[in-house]
Amino acid sequence: METSRPLDALNNARNKRVIVELKNGKQFIGNLVAFDIHINTVLDNAEERENGETKRQLGKLFIRGDTIIFIAPQD
Repeated sequence: METSRPLDALNNARNKRVIVELKNGKQFIGNLVAFDIHINTVLDNAEERENGETKRQLGKLFIRGDTIIFIAPQD
């Protein structure tokens, strides 16, 4: 499926594992459950990563959109 808008690409990643990196350098990995037009994001089965290793398990996590640098599929 071709994506023509940024939110289309994000919608294609729904229910898949994604990596979210924040402006403060933190990384979170989890299943993308939901997002809105501000890119406020909800992850399930989320974990915080530091230097490629799991730092802690968080479960369900809400991330404010204006703190996000990027969201990428984990593949």
